[in-house]
Amino acid sequence: MSDLASRVQDKLAPWRDAPGWCVALSGGLDSTVLLHLLAGLRDRPTLRAVHVHHGLQQVADAWPEHCRRLCDSLGVQLLVRHVTVEQGASVEQAARNARYGVFSEVLQAGEILLTGQHRDDQAETLLLRLLRGAGLRGAMAMPEQRLLGAGSLVRPLLDISRDDLARYAQARGLSWVEDPSNADTRFNRNYLRHHVFPALASRWPQASRSLARAAGHLAQAGELLDEVAREDLAQAQVSEAYPWLGLPSLHLPGLARLSAARQRNAMQFWLACFTRLPDTDHWAGWNDLRDARADASPIWKLTDGELHRAGERIYWLSGDWLRAPDGISYWNDPRQALELTGNGRVFLAGNFPADGLRIAYRQGGESMSLPGRGHRDLKRLLNERQVPSFVRSRLPLLFAGERLIAVANLPDLTDGDLQLVWNVPTSEQGLR
Repeated sequence: MSDLASRVQDKLAPWRDAPGWCVALSGGLDSTVLLHLLAGLRDRPTLRAVHVHHGLQQVADAWPEHCRRLCDSLGVQLLVRHVTVEQGASVEQAARNARYGVFSEVLQAGEILLTGQHRDDQAETLLLRLLRGAGLRGAMAMPEQRLLGAGSLVRPLLDISRDDLARYAQARGLSWVEDPSNADTRFNRNYLRHHVFPALASRWPQASRSLARAAGHLAQAGELLDEVAREDLAQAQVSEAYPWLGLPSLHLPGLARLSAARQRNAMQFWLACFTRLPDTDHWAGWNDLRDARADASPIWKLTDGELHRAGERIYWLSGDWLRAPDGISYWNDPRQALELTGNGRVFLAGNFPADGLRIAYRQGGESMSLPGRGHRDLKRLLNERQVPSFVRSRLPLLFAGERLIAVANLPDLTDGDLQLVWNVPTSEQGLR
């Protein structure tokens, strides 16, 4: 066994009992060497590969066939997926999002996705993020492992240089594809690779090794900050009045008594599960959310969703929660649950009218009759119960003809012996 194969085998020892290994195979040097190394290991899990074709350049049309020939020669199953890359400011980021979307989708329960990023990639990533003004979490660069879809992503080559991989490939006569865009220095990473790192290496030959080692030290510091964040967030995990909302939320007073630095650290840790983190300037939104009056309803808009404040609680909203539900749904058979477009579903319990039922949403001016309380304004009733403002516009209301007879999930707001139960929308809560 070669020294390189031995090092990779040691790295993958914790995952030897995984149900399967899957290599992200671009056809380039790094992933080609990784696949060849893994195919030669004994007593390993079942091995397969996945190639994502982005369709961004004509030369790439030949890459799936190249990957297929390589996999056939190694006896490895190959899955090829074609994606459409959204056009925008960063084609690199859009392609990466599309690629990892495929990886997350195809990864089976407990399976390990193995990618070919190496030590030079780690050094380049660290320097790129520092030049963008990244904080500690950003400067941690690429972790050796993280959860992905139903399994995990592992990068076993992060302490191996690009030169080591090239020597391995040349000694074994391996062929690989060259992406022409890698020579385009309009891309920041390519500029670093072709202009900056050669200059650094001429003065500091171990520059890439040192930067990669620094990323590891920063990762250790980041783990300590994560521990502090978990402890601080535990103080904000106070039960809420409406647990049926099923939304990620925090009790604000538990955070507000922390120092500003610990507040931000805790929120960065919490938000990282849902969205790309805001830059330094955009963090003013957190101050506005935290310092707003108790009767205000401030919103902090982030890349993948929004934080809403309701009283002393903050809620994370994404997906259907950011879209207004359709207006009216007629309930022809109230014995069956009624699906609401973009707003979950409702069903009835108890005694209810046989026909003439419909679900609608607040337009303003609604009122209802309550036993022993007479005719009451709906807005005041919701105010009394401190129903969050972002819930009110999508709270299902049950009408019999023109008469409001029940409000979803508020058992005391019903005109008669019936209950309207609402299963709130649960799709795309933003977990990343």
